[in-house]
Amino acid sequence: MNKEFDAVKEKERIVKWIRDWFEKNGPKASAVVGVSGGKDSSVVTALCMEALGKDRVVGILMPNGVQSDIADSEKLVEHLGVRHYTVNINGAFNAMQEALSEAGFGRTPEEEQNLPPRLRMSVLYAAAQSIENGGRVANTCNLSEDYIGYSTKWGDSAGDFAPLAQYTATEVIKIGETLPIPDELVHKAPSDGLCGKTDEDNLGFTYETLDKYIRTGICENQEIKEKIDRRHRLNKHKIEPMPVCTREN
Repeated sequence: MNKEFDAVKEKERIVKWIRDWFEKNGPKASAVVGVSGGKDSSVVTALCMEALGKDRVVGILMPNGVQSDIADSEKLVEHLGVRHYTVNINGAFNAMQEALSEAGFGRTPEEEQNLPPRLRMSVLYAAAQSIENGGRVANTCNLSEDYIGYSTKWGDSAGDFAPLAQYTATEVIKIGETLPIPDELVHKAPSDGLCGKTDEDNLGFTYETLDKYIRTGICENQEIKEKIDRRHRLNKHKIEPMPVCTREN
């Protein structure tokens, strides 16, 4: 599937795009990246560093209490040498949960899984408005995640610019292999960090299968094809503009 994918050429294309975008939308601003330790945020951090220089990249680490793989996030920012901060969202998470409970809202798995990404996006925008010359928040989602809605609306699906939104998970790995990123982070099994399972365990199919379907329209397993199509159909609202009621006059 990736036989004709030129990762070096695409990396250079993205770097130029980031540089051009900042020239128009923040010539002195910094890229603010939520660093999870996974391949997507690692690749985006490295791309922004190549485009803008490491002095204009700010990494934000946002564990929720004790995060088992926070060492991966630390490894990435220290390896690249970018400025970084750690903001533990656990206090805010617990306070919000308590406030919701006091208001009469019961906890659900969906609420508990989606609240942390929304809190993290709030942190990123607060940080962007607090640093010298301002910041622009990087969206770190890839095409594969967006296609099936594997993101949190107004959480990790948000951002000011999206370097990887047109690249599948498989292609992001190829691009990552051209960048100065530790190999174990580029090839780290993707996980939402919320439920203790990998993405592929949760989805019931591999990113390789999904990416092939996205690029070629071919999926030999009809059950998986229907599962992908259903997720795409139900989650398109996450990547489409908000519906607006149009005035007649």
